[in-house]
Amino acid sequence: MRSNIFIPKQINVGYQERNDTYTKKLAYVIYFDNKGVLRKETSWNSWRKENLGNDIYDNAPTEGFVLNKKVGDCCSDWNHRQAYVRVYDPRNFEFEITIENLLYILENTSSIKGKGLEGEFVYGWDGKDLILIPVDSPDYQELKQFTDLVYANKSFKAKDLKIGATYLTKQNEKWIYIGKYNYHGWRSKDKKYFWFYNGNRFEQIITLSSKIIDIIDENCVSDYADIVDKMEHNSYYSPYDSSKDEYIAYTFDEFKEKIENGSYWIYFYNDSQGKIELRKNDNEIYKIGRQVLKKGWNNETYNSTDYTDIKESTNEELYDLIKPHYKNKYLENGNFYERER
Repeated sequence: MRSNIFIPKQINVGYQERNDTYTKKLAYVIYFDNKGVLRKETSWNSWRKENLGNDIYDNAPTEGFVLNKKVGDCCSDWNHRQAYVRVYDPRNFEFEITIENLLYILENTSSIKGKGLEGEFVYGWDGKDLILIPVDSPDYQELKQFTDLVYANKSFKAKDLKIGATYLTKQNEKWIYIGKYNYHGWRSKDKKYFWFYNGNRFEQIITLSSKIIDIIDENCVSDYADIVDKMEHNSYYSPYDSSKDEYIAYTFDEFKEKIENGSYWIYFYNDSQGKIELRKNDNEIYKIGRQVLKKGWNNETYNSTDYTDIKESTNEELYDLIKPHYKNKYLENGNFYERER
């Protein structure tokens, strides 16, 4: 089960009349978040029948849930309805869970014929999706602790952050704080951002309250220097500088390997003609394409490719004809960025 499932303190239940339920009422369950905001309220209001009212319940561990039946998994022309399972809540309404949720429940508790699901349950949300969580499952305590931290709403300021320390986000991810630096990407560039590393990629946020909820370890991680080095080779930290491009000739063996292992399109650079494309048909090269600028119907220039048919050629002849290169790209700070083949 995902580790960022939110367990709210209160749920809000709206209804539609349905004859294929125990209680003749099918429920749409939503929740109040840690700030008291009713989530998914718009879709909830458009779905429910207002004359049936609504009920607000504490999301406390509750027993007495019963499996009813599978619904959905049917197709009508273009419209396919996913399969769900209807579950009876002892507060006298039914709601729907996914098959994946049902399998998780049955991994952690039993369904007793005539008595329903064994044990207590709470409602949780994985993003927009409702999840029924067995209290006896191994994930429950961890999810509850995470939710308690969200409700605690700890406040962090820039002066509170410690370089190299590990922080917890609202998505229950561990982020390492690196520092506050400029950001060169699609977001606003007129402010410095807080830079974090999540173990796979760099994250940049402008306000701490939007993400950070707790500090896990105040000590600087042992590989902090490696993380900073990786950041300094990131184009969001220092933008790509095309004036620093470096063209390196392929050796014949490298060229041959790329030809033999390449797909339908194989790309090279040429030191005088720019980007070159080879096309293959049944593993036999049959066209060379060179990128050129052309003018369109509105007289604006655009990139195009002119192709030249090739007679049968040996790899040696192609190598001499193309003079293949690859391109090394660098950032404004001079660090290597990537090799473009």
